[in-house]
Amino acid sequence: MAENTRYPEREQHMAADAGAANVTDMANTNSAPDLRASADDRIASSADAGFDSGSDPAAASVRASGGAGGAGGAGNGGKPGGPPPHGPDHIDPLHFIGWIAMVIGMFMAILDIQIVASSLENIQAGLSASPDEIGWVQTSYLIAEVVMIPLSGFLSRLISTRWLFVLSAAGFTIMSVFSAMAWSINSMIVFRALQGFLGGAMIPTVFATTYIIFPKSRQNGASVIIGLIATMAPTVGPTLGGYLTQSLSWHWLFLINIVPGIIVGIVVAMTLRIDKGDRSLLKGFDIEGLVAMAAFLGSLEYVLDEGPRNDWFDDRAITYGAVICVLSGLYFLWRMFTYEKPIVDLSSFTDRNFSMGCIFSFTLGIGLYGSVYILPLELARIRGFDSLQIGTIMAVTGGCQFISAPIAGRLMKVWPPRALLGLGLALFALGLGLNGFQNSQLGFDELLVPQAVRGFALMFCMLPITSLALGTLPHDKIKNASGLFNLTRNLGGAIGLACINTLLDNRSDLHWAHLAEYINPANPIYQNYLKMLTARYEALGIAEPATAAMKSISGILTRESSMIAFNDVHLAMAAAFVLALLLLPLAKKPNAMGASAPAH
Repeated sequence: MAENTRYPEREQHMAADAGAANVTDMANTNSAPDLRASADDRIASSADAGFDSGSDPAAASVRASGGAGGAGGAGNGGKPGGPPPHGPDHIDPLHFIGWIAMVIGMFMAILDIQIVASSLENIQAGLSASPDEIGWVQTSYLIAEVVMIPLSGFLSRLISTRWLFVLSAAGFTIMSVFSAMAWSINSMIVFRALQGFLGGAMIPTVFATTYIIFPKSRQNGASVIIGLIATMAPTVGPTLGGYLTQSLSWHWLFLINIVPGIIVGIVVAMTLRIDKGDRSLLKGFDIEGLVAMAAFLGSLEYVLDEGPRNDWFDDRAITYGAVICVLSGLYFLWRMFTYEKPIVDLSSFTDRNFSMGCIFSFTLGIGLYGSVYILPLELARIRGFDSLQIGTIMAVTGGCQFISAPIAGRLMKVWPPRALLGLGLALFALGLGLNGFQNSQLGFDELLVPQAVRGFALMFCMLPITSLALGTLPHDKIKNASGLFNLTRNLGGAIGLACINTLLDNRSDLHWAHLAEYINPANPIYQNYLKMLTARYEALGIAEPATAAMKSISGILTRESSMIAFNDVHLAMAAAFVLALLLLPLAKKPNAMGASAPAH
C-alpha cells in the first residue's frame, strides 16, 4: 500500500477550508493512511504531544524510507507531483469511529445523573430508605465524579487516553450492574460512589480527544456533536427516567447502561490508538495533593448538595464540611503551585482565554442544569403535571437544539467566537427572562417561546465557549485543561442548584408572608371569596364547608407564592447570563495557532 505525505501547501488548504462541514466528511473511508505531514514533522509533533508514533505503522514506514513522497514524489504511487489521495482535513476512519463511541459514552455518563434523579422516590420505596438517606444516592455519585474529572488529565498521561476511557467505561458499566442489584440503601450509596468515580473520566477525555485527533478546520464540526449530546442528555433524562420506572422498574435505570457500555468499551479499545502512557509519572506521585483535592472537592459538593435541605450552617455536619472544604482547598492550591509534579496543573489558568472560557462554562452550568431542574419542578408543583406532560414541554428545548446545531456550526465559520458567544448569552438570558413573567396557569403554549429561545441559545453558547477555552492551548496542556474546563461546568451546576433551592425556599416564604397580609376579615374581597367557597362546598354536601374553604384558600396562597418565587429564580439565572455577557470583552480573539490536531 503506497504511503503519502502532505505537500507544503497543507496550511493554505486548511485555512481555505471552512471548518464546520458535514460530519460525514470526517469519516473518509479511503484505505490508504494519511500521514498529514512530512516524516520529520510527524516525528517532531508526536514527540511534543506524547503520541505513540512508534506504534503507528505508517510513521514507521516513513522513517524507514526517509519520507514517502519526498523529492521523487513517490508518495503518490510513484507519480511525481500528483495530488494526495486525501484532502488536507482527512480524519483517520478508525479514530473517528472510536471518537463516536466516546461521545456515546459521554452521553451515558451525563444521562445517568438525570434519569436517576427523576426516579429517586421509586428507588427509595424499593430499598426502604428514609427521605434523608435517599438523597445520598445522588450526592455520593456527584462527589466521586467531581473528584475524578480533574484527575483524568493526569491519568490519561499515565496510562493513555484510550485505556483510561476503556477502564472508565468498563467501571461505569460494572457498577451499573451492581447498582441495579443493590440490596440496601448503604450498598446503593457505595455502588453509586464507585460508579461516579470510575465513570467520571469519560466526559473530559472526549473534549481532550476532539482537540487531539481533529485538524483545526474540523474542530468546530466535532464540537457541534459534543455540544448537542452534552446538552441533550439533561433535557431527555427526566422523561426517559420516568418512562423506564413506570413501564419497567427502577432497576432499569442502571441496566440500560450495560449493552452500550460494553460496545463503547470494545470499540474504543480497538480503534483509538492516539497516544501512549508515561509510567514515569508515577515517580514522585503527589499523594498529598490527591488527598487534598479529594477532600476539597468532595466536601464542597457535599455542602452544596446537602446545605439547602439542612438549613446550611444550622446543621453541624454542614459546618464541619465547610471548614474541611476551606482548609483542604487552601492546602490544595498551595500544593499545586509549590510541588514539582502537581497532580493537577493549574498553569492553564494563566491563559486569559482559558480562564474566561471556564467562567463562561461555569455560567452555562448554572443555566443548563438549573433550568432543567427548576422547570420540571415548577410544572409538577404548580400545575401537577406528570412526567409525560413535563417531557413534552421539555422536548421543545431538545428539538430546537437539533435545529440550531448546524446553524451554530455554520456561524462559527463566519463569526468570531466572541460574537457568537455574545449572541448565545443574550438569547439564553432572554429565554430565562421570559420564564420569569409566568403565572400559575402556565403550560405548553406559554412556555413554547421561552423553551425555543433557550434551546437555540445552548448551541450558540457551547461551541464558542469550548473554542475559546481549549482551542488555543498547546497540545501538552489539552488533557489536563479539559478536566478543569469540565469541572467548572459541573461546579456551576452544583453551586447553581444550591443557590436555586435556597433562593426558592426563601422567596416562597417571603411572598407567602406578603400575600397572607390580604387574608384578614377587614378585606372585603377575601370575605366575599370565602363566603362563595363555603356556599359551594355546602351545596356539594362537604362536611365543615367553612374549614374546607379555608384550606382551599391556603392552597391558593401557597401555589401563588411558589409561582412568584419560581419567577424570581428564573430572573436570577437570567441576571447571571447578563453578567457573563458584560465580561465577554475580557476574552481575547483566538489566534490561529490553537490546538490543531497533530498528524494522524
